[in-house]
Amino acid sequence: MNPELEKNLSVELNRPLPLLVQRIEQEAIVQGNEILKIDHFLNHRIEPAFMQIMAHEIAERLRAFKPEMILTAEASGIAPGLMVALELNVPMVFGKKYHPEVETPMLSRLITSPTKGGEVRMVVSQRYLKAGQRIAIVDDFLSNGRTALALVEIAREAGCEPVAAAFLVEKCFKRGHELMQQAGVPVITLAQVEKLQDGKAHLKQA
Repeated sequence: MNPELEKNLSVELNRPLPLLVQRIEQEAIVQGNEILKIDHFLNHRIEPAFMQIMAHEIAERLRAFKPEMILTAEASGIAPGLMVALELNVPMVFGKKYHPEVETPMLSRLITSPTKGGEVRMVVSQRYLKAGQRIAIVDDFLSNGRTALALVEIAREAGCEPVAAAFLVEKCFKRGHELMQQAGVPVITLAQVEKLQDGKAHLKQA
Protein backbone atom coordinates (compact mmCIF):
# COMPACT_ATOMS: atom_id res chain seq x y z
CA MET A 1 0.00 0.00 0.00
CA ASN A 2 1.14 3.54 -0.72
CA PRO A 3 2.60 5.00 2.53
CA GLU A 4 0.40 8.10 2.30
CA LEU A 5 -2.74 6.03 1.79
CA GLU A 6 -1.73 3.78 4.68
CA LYS A 7 -1.25 6.82 6.92
CA ASN A 8 -4.66 8.24 5.96
CA LEU A 9 -6.30 4.87 6.58
CA SER A 10 -4.70 4.64 10.03
CA VAL A 11 -5.96 8.13 10.93
CA GLU A 12 -9.50 7.23 9.87
CA LEU A 13 -9.49 3.90 11.70
CA ASN A 14 -8.28 5.60 14.88
CA ARG A 15 -10.46 8.71 14.74
CA PRO A 16 -11.47 9.60 18.33
CA LEU A 17 -15.13 9.16 19.23
CA PRO A 18 -15.89 12.46 21.03
CA LEU A 19 -18.54 11.07 23.38
CA LEU A 20 -16.18 8.37 24.67
CA VAL A 21 -13.27 10.80 24.94
CA GLN A 22 -15.38 13.22 26.97
CA ARG A 23 -16.60 10.54 29.35
CA ILE A 24 -13.08 9.28 30.00
CA GLU A 25 -11.78 12.81 30.62
CA GLN A 26 -14.65 13.68 32.95
CA GLU A 27 -15.31 10.39 34.76
CA ALA A 28 -12.14 8.26 34.79
CA ILE A 29 -10.36 7.40 38.01
CA VAL A 30 -6.61 7.59 37.45
CA GLN A 31 -4.20 5.82 39.78
CA GLY A 32 -0.56 6.70 39.23
CA ASN A 33 0.72 6.70 35.66
CA GLU A 34 -0.59 3.26 34.69
CA ILE A 35 -4.13 2.55 35.89
CA LEU A 36 -7.22 3.99 34.22
CA LYS A 37 -10.53 2.93 35.77
CA ILE A 38 -13.70 3.39 33.73
CA ASP A 39 -15.31 0.15 34.81
CA HIS A 40 -18.43 2.01 35.95
CA PHE A 41 -19.60 2.17 32.32
CA LEU A 42 -17.26 -0.01 30.26
CA ASN A 43 -16.40 -3.41 31.69
CA HIS A 44 -18.03 -4.05 35.08
CA ARG A 45 -21.16 -1.95 35.18
CA ILE A 46 -22.13 -1.71 31.51
CA GLU A 47 -24.47 0.80 29.89
CA PRO A 48 -26.06 -1.07 26.97
CA ALA A 49 -27.10 2.03 25.02
CA PHE A 50 -23.62 3.54 25.23
CA MET A 51 -22.01 0.20 24.40
CA GLN A 52 -24.26 0.04 21.34
CA ILE A 53 -23.06 3.48 20.18
CA MET A 54 -19.44 2.37 20.47
CA ALA A 55 -20.10 -1.00 18.85
CA HIS A 56 -21.85 0.67 15.91
CA GLU A 57 -18.80 2.88 15.34
CA ILE A 58 -16.42 -0.08 15.56
CA ALA A 59 -18.60 -2.06 13.16
CA GLU A 60 -18.67 0.77 10.61
CA ARG A 61 -14.87 0.90 10.60
CA LEU A 62 -14.63 -2.90 10.37
CA ARG A 63 -16.99 -3.31 7.41
CA ALA A 64 -14.29 -2.64 4.81
CA PHE A 65 -12.35 -5.64 6.17
CA LYS A 66 -15.36 -7.96 5.64
CA PRO A 67 -14.99 -10.03 8.83
CA GLU A 68 -16.89 -13.31 9.06
CA MET A 69 -16.30 -13.88 12.77
CA ILE A 70 -15.56 -11.80 15.87
CA LEU A 71 -12.95 -13.21 18.24
CA THR A 72 -12.51 -11.82 21.74
CA ALA A 73 -11.45 -12.87 25.25
CA GLU A 74 -13.39 -13.20 28.46
CA ALA A 75 -14.50 -11.47 30.43
CA SER A 76 -14.40 -7.79 29.49
CA GLY A 77 -14.20 -8.40 25.75
CA ILE A 78 -17.53 -10.21 25.61
CA ALA A 79 -19.83 -7.17 25.81
CA PRO A 80 -18.19 -5.12 23.01
CA GLY A 81 -17.47 -8.25 20.99
CA LEU A 82 -21.06 -9.43 21.13
CA MET A 83 -22.52 -6.05 20.21
CA VAL A 84 -20.10 -5.56 17.31
CA ALA A 85 -21.01 -9.06 16.11
CA LEU A 86 -24.68 -8.10 16.30
CA GLU A 87 -24.06 -4.95 14.27
CA LEU A 88 -22.22 -6.96 11.60
CA ASN A 89 -24.56 -9.97 11.78
CA VAL A 90 -21.69 -12.43 12.27
CA PRO A 91 -20.97 -14.99 15.02
CA MET A 92 -18.67 -14.36 17.97
CA VAL A 93 -16.26 -16.69 19.74
CA PHE A 94 -14.48 -15.84 22.99
CA GLY A 95 -11.30 -17.26 24.43
CA LYS A 96 -11.84 -18.80 27.85
CA LYS A 97 -9.32 -17.77 30.49
CA TYR A 98 -10.88 -18.80 33.79
CA HIS A 99 -11.01 -22.57 34.45
CA PRO A 100 -10.91 -23.15 30.68
CA GLU A 101 -12.63 -26.49 30.14
CA VAL A 102 -12.88 -26.62 26.35
CA GLU A 103 -13.54 -29.56 24.07
CA THR A 104 -10.64 -30.83 22.02
CA PRO A 105 -9.04 -30.12 19.66
CA MET A 106 -8.29 -26.78 21.20
CA LEU A 107 -5.90 -23.87 20.67
CA SER A 108 -4.33 -22.06 23.59
CA ARG A 109 -1.81 -19.44 24.63
CA LEU A 110 -0.34 -18.40 27.97
CA ILE A 111 -0.76 -14.67 28.55
CA THR A 112 0.54 -12.43 31.31
CA SER A 113 -2.20 -10.89 33.44
CA PRO A 114 -1.15 -7.44 34.76
CA THR A 115 -4.26 -7.22 36.95
CA LYS A 116 -4.12 -10.73 38.43
CA GLY A 117 -0.38 -11.24 38.33
CA GLY A 118 1.32 -14.27 36.83
CA GLU A 119 0.04 -16.01 33.73
CA VAL A 120 -3.33 -17.35 32.64
CA ARG A 121 -4.11 -19.78 29.85
CA MET A 122 -6.58 -18.69 27.18
CA VAL A 123 -8.27 -21.49 25.26
CA VAL A 124 -10.49 -21.61 22.16
CA SER A 125 -12.10 -24.74 20.72
CA GLN A 126 -10.75 -25.28 17.23
CA ARG A 127 -14.21 -26.50 16.26
CA TYR A 128 -15.46 -22.91 16.11
CA LEU A 129 -12.67 -21.45 13.99
CA LYS A 130 -12.84 -22.64 10.38
CA ALA A 131 -9.78 -22.44 8.15
CA GLY A 132 -10.06 -19.54 5.73
CA GLN A 133 -12.41 -17.45 7.89
CA ARG A 134 -11.81 -13.72 8.08
CA ILE A 135 -11.49 -12.90 11.78
CA ALA A 136 -11.77 -9.52 13.53
CA ILE A 137 -10.40 -9.21 17.06
CA VAL A 138 -12.54 -7.00 19.34
CA ASP A 139 -11.75 -6.06 22.94
CA ASP A 140 -12.27 -3.24 25.42
CA PHE A 141 -8.66 -2.12 26.02
CA LEU A 142 -5.44 -2.20 24.00
CA SER A 143 -2.59 -1.87 26.47
CA ASN A 144 0.43 -4.18 26.32
CA GLY A 145 -1.20 -6.13 23.50
CA ARG A 146 -0.49 -9.62 24.88
CA THR A 147 -4.10 -10.80 24.83
CA ALA A 148 -4.71 -9.35 21.36
CA LEU A 149 -1.54 -10.93 20.01
CA ALA A 150 -2.52 -14.28 21.53
CA LEU A 151 -5.89 -14.07 19.74
CA VAL A 152 -4.15 -13.27 16.46
CA GLU A 153 -1.84 -16.26 16.91
CA ILE A 154 -4.75 -18.57 17.76
CA ALA A 155 -6.66 -17.39 14.69
CA ARG A 156 -3.67 -18.02 12.44
CA GLU A 157 -2.97 -21.40 14.01
CA ALA A 158 -6.54 -22.36 13.08
CA GLY A 159 -5.87 -21.33 9.48
CA CYS A 160 -7.96 -18.16 9.75
CA GLU A 161 -7.05 -14.67 8.56
CA PRO A 162 -7.04 -11.96 11.27
CA VAL A 163 -8.07 -8.96 9.17
CA ALA A 164 -8.19 -6.26 11.89
CA ALA A 165 -8.14 -5.70 15.65
CA ALA A 166 -10.56 -3.19 17.20
CA PHE A 167 -10.55 -1.71 20.70
CA LEU A 168 -12.68 0.82 22.51
CA VAL A 169 -9.73 2.40 24.36
CA GLU A 170 -6.00 2.40 23.65
CA LYS A 171 -3.21 3.28 26.06
CA CYS A 172 -0.80 4.87 23.58
CA PHE A 173 2.09 4.79 26.05
CA LYS A 174 2.06 0.98 26.01
CA ARG A 175 3.33 -1.32 23.23
CA GLY A 176 0.06 -2.87 22.11
CA HIS A 177 -0.37 -0.89 18.90
CA GLU A 178 3.23 -1.58 17.93
CA LEU A 179 2.78 -5.32 18.54
CA MET A 180 -0.29 -5.40 16.30
CA GLN A 181 1.57 -3.54 13.56
CA GLN A 182 4.46 -5.98 13.80
CA ALA A 183 1.93 -8.82 13.47
CA GLY A 184 0.57 -7.20 10.29
CA VAL A 185 -2.89 -6.53 11.72
CA PRO A 186 -4.59 -3.12 11.20
CA VAL A 187 -5.72 -1.47 14.44
CA ILE A 188 -9.01 0.33 15.11
CA THR A 189 -9.50 2.41 18.28
CA LEU A 190 -12.14 4.88 19.50
CA ALA A 191 -10.21 6.67 22.28
CA GLN A 192 -6.47 7.10 22.60
CA VAL A 193 -5.03 7.80 26.06
CA GLU A 194 -1.71 9.56 25.50
CA LYS A 195 -0.72 9.73 29.17
CA LEU A 196 -1.98 9.48 32.73
CA GLN A 197 -0.62 12.30 34.84
CA ASP A 198 -1.54 14.18 38.01
CA GLY A 199 -4.74 12.20 38.43
CA LYS A 200 -5.99 12.98 34.93
CA ALA A 201 -6.27 11.13 31.64
CA HIS A 202 -4.89 13.04 28.68
CA LEU A 203 -6.45 11.90 25.42
CA LYS A 204 -5.95 12.55 21.75
CA GLN A 205 -8.59 14.95 20.49
CA ALA A 206 -10.63 14.69 17.28
